Amino acid sequence: MFTPANALAALLTLAPFLAAAFFPTPFAARVRALPRAARLLCPSLLAIPYLLVAGPAGIFRWNWFTLYALLPVAIALLLSRAAHSDPDLPNQRGRWQDFLVLAILGLAVDLRWFQSAWPAHLAIFNKVLLLDLGLYGFLALRPLTGVGFDLRLRPRDLSTGLRELALYFPIALALGLSLAFLHFHGLWPVSALAGLDHWGIWSSIAAIPIAWLFTFFFIAVPEELFFRGWLQNLLERRLGRRPALIVTAILFGLSHFNKRVALFNWRYVLLASIAGIFYGRAWRRDRRVAAAAVTHATVDAIWSLWLR
Repeated sequence: MFTPANALAALLTLAPFLAAAFFPTPFAARVRALPRAARLLCPSLLAIPYLLVAGPAGIFRWNWFTLYALLPVAIALLLSRAAHSDPDLPNQRGRWQDFLVLAILGLAVDLRWFQSAWPAHLAIFNKVLLLDLGLYGFLALRPLTGVGFDLRLRPRDLSTGLRELALYFPIALALGLSLAFLHFHGLWPVSALAGLDHWGIWSSIAAIPIAWLFTFFFIAVPEELFFRGWLQNLLERRLGRRPALIVTAILFGLSHFNKRVALFNWRYVLLASIAGIFYGRAWRRDRRVAAAAVTHATVDAIWSLWLR
């Protein structure tokens, strides 16, 4: 439900994400210009969107507010410590603090640890707030090199993303249909638009790019930033390019174990793990999150429109 409080919460939640995505250098520079205490305490402001959303909805709880205020500070302290322990920026191999932070952020999203703090239809706030926290840490406090988080799309991002889509799609289609994981639903939007008036047809067609953009920004980009820009990036420095690609793809697949089922969805894990290989290839070609997100968002769009 749209309310002024929700709108303000959305603005505060999206501001760090968009600033880091389109103005990464000025964003990081402004944070680093703050006194050390302010840099470490600033992430606690992420509790404000929770207050704005949960308060009017009647589900505000002090324990959740405390969590959203203190967890970001704890993560800021961990990454600040990692930056001091691993100062050689071109050859960062990752410290235990980096991997601990990634584990906390990844498991919190995948296992929905904090989702009950939000109204059911507004749980996306939690995902974006955790994304903000990771961006703040790995861009400003512990500047991780080679991430490639820049959403100013280049023609090469599109060509790379669509190339990996073309390589992955025949494999996914054949395997998904044979496992009865994918089900072809016909040539949408022809069947879906039957019976609609002229305005309704154009409105439905216009919804396709809107849906793709939503998927790109709020599903593909967060997941590709986490798995490729941060995790695969760090693992490459310890394991090498190919092992890092495979390990990250497997972890990406496992992150889908509880999707659409109550227990373990092995078909989803298998298809997502294979997809992770191609998403990882898209990222590592130019070390650009945007390229991997193009592949990811287009795969999700095709799946949701024709194959779900």
